[in-house]
Amino acid sequence: MEYWKVDWLHDFESEATRIYNEIGDDGYEVRKVHQYRDGRKLKADELHESDEIGLGTTPVGPIEDVVAQHEFEAVVITPQEFETEWQGASWPGGAHT
Repeated sequence: MEYWKVDWLHDFESEATRIYNEIGDDGYEVRKVHQYRDGRKLKADELHESDEIGLGTTPVGPIEDVVAQHEFEAVVITPQEFETEWQGASWPGGAHT
């Protein structure tokens, strides 16, 4: 597993500005947290997704590819840091299993 914190630098009011990812050895997202400008945090896993947040359908690739895009700043974080964010996030209102 690998854990990332990604800041998305943009002006979209309804989109997340920080994304925490738990990435499996196969490169696919296992769990994800979106943090929004208003401080709200939503989480998703394979059993809980909504129109607002869900896991990617393709492998994420190396973190260096993310950092190379000017609209992203990304760092590897510890499993404990991810878990803290995960526990502090809510399931989306429209989550379905």
